[in-house]
Amino acid sequence: MDVPPPACLKSPPNIPHKLLLGPGPSNAAEDVLQAMTSPLLGHLHPEFLKIMDEVKEGIQYVFQTKNKLTFAISGTGHAGMECALVNLLEPGDRLLVVDIGFWANRATDMAERCGATVQRVTEPPGKAVDAATLEKAIESYRPHVVFVVQGESSTGVCQPLEKFGSICHKHGALLVVDTVASLGGAEFYADRLEVDCVYSATQKCLNAPPSLAPISFSERALEKIKKRTKKVQSYYLDAELLGNYWGCFDEPRRYHHTGMISSVYALRAALARLAAEGLDEAVQKHKRNVQLLYIGLDDIGVSPFVQDEKLRLPCLTTVAVPEGIDAKQVCDTLMSQGIEVAGGLGPTVGKLWRIGTFGMNSNEANIKRVVAAMKAALADQKHHI
Repeated sequence: MDVPPPACLKSPPNIPHKLLLGPGPSNAAEDVLQAMTSPLLGHLHPEFLKIMDEVKEGIQYVFQTKNKLTFAISGTGHAGMECALVNLLEPGDRLLVVDIGFWANRATDMAERCGATVQRVTEPPGKAVDAATLEKAIESYRPHVVFVVQGESSTGVCQPLEKFGSICHKHGALLVVDTVASLGGAEFYADRLEVDCVYSATQKCLNAPPSLAPISFSERALEKIKKRTKKVQSYYLDAELLGNYWGCFDEPRRYHHTGMISSVYALRAALARLAAEGLDEAVQKHKRNVQLLYIGLDDIGVSPFVQDEKLRLPCLTTVAVPEGIDAKQVCDTLMSQGIEVAGGLGPTVGKLWRIGTFGMNSNEANIKRVVAAMKAALADQKHHI
């Protein structure tokens, strides 16, 4: 043979257990992992279609929406972002991006690939855009679509969304919201907020493996998709085709792609856990436990990066790096102890650490462990300065 069997595949891989307290993925629950070992079914078998229907109802619950066009994309959170934008934007459309961190850049890139023009309404890292500022930008730019991230994982800001939907609709725009880093950890009610498209991911507060992107489109958004003058540029991410496969319409289901069978099992188990806990209780848990983290950080002499506590994301806390401290070295020290904490992203590289307490990782024991590890790592660096 031209290429021999790889010698590395003759031995099992090294997969150590780590406490994942970075910006994601988070640790997955044992019953969620166990669900992935269930027997495979065909992607159109009636038993699997029933599981898909149950997952769809679970997604409607966690988004708090009655939208019929609700499903999970075979892909990560980026697939959710791209699905939202490729379906709702046509060449020549205008997108207004609420820019409070790194993810505005990704949305801009994807929108420009759709042939849309993009403007931004911007606040510096650690801040949020208020409703009055948004409305002023909409009145000036007249966008077809407005994009906003609720949980900005690069800065730790939880962007307030009250009035955003009504303001967008007043001016004829659709509202797209990214909840990848916030769903299940911060309050979110899609229908109450008049959100037209919301997407998320499985690997943060849902505590499932990365592989699926829950998404939901309002009737207003579906109407815009149906009135497109050109086909959606991505066949794989065409919301109407995916909606048919997921049984969102009153019509026979057709083959679109081979669904991610085992990942759908895992998502169902994760949604079942959240439903049993209760969505409101899950959010309150994150709010209670992050207070313990704030106290611990204060005790070791470091401060949250987001100064306004009302704007802090309850499930992902950013911590300002003290002067003279090597941020990466602290992350490396913690990783050597099996604890993941991440540094900054984009404009916040070197300026902060990101501590994710997503879902089941949000508990007192984990918080005490990471604070103690950071205290020791900081003391060691100061000793050598």
